[in-house]
Amino acid sequence: MFVLDKKKPVLGSASIEIDKPVRQVFSFVAEHFFDNYPKWALEVVEFKPINNNPLKVGALARQARIDQGHKVESTFEISRYETDSLLELNGLSEPFRHSYHFASQGEDKTLLTDRFELLELELFMRPFEKLISRAIEEGLQNSIHNIKKLLS
Repeated sequence: MFVLDKKKPVLGSASIEIDKPVRQVFSFVAEHFFDNYPKWALEVVEFKPINNNPLKVGALARQARIDQGHKVESTFEISRYETDSLLELNGLSEPFRHSYHFASQGEDKTLLTDRFELLELELFMRPFEKLISRAIEEGLQNSIHNIKKLLS
């Protein structure tokens, strides 16, 4: 018997090699996330840190994005922050996890992996899971290419 599970995550990831040291890529993406995120995530139409904390675990932000023609608002928090290695965001108002992984590929190269997990999907949307996953990956590809371009 086939059972649909609302809690089964829908995942997407994309990676890109950037000709910059990991320190520089991490600084741009993670340390200056509140300033730079709207520059590479072009679907974000409103973005604001909401608790005036420095960017660290527990810092909060609110965003509005245009996804598939619909405005979607969400609040998230920084859930993990590991210098030169990881920035992870967890949705508070929507069930998602978004992470940026940084891996040194030598002195002047960084492998950046952008991963998004939709932690829940309404049952009526499960038949479209593959399309949703493809849309997530397409958005991630656009974002990491924008990051690379901004760092060039």
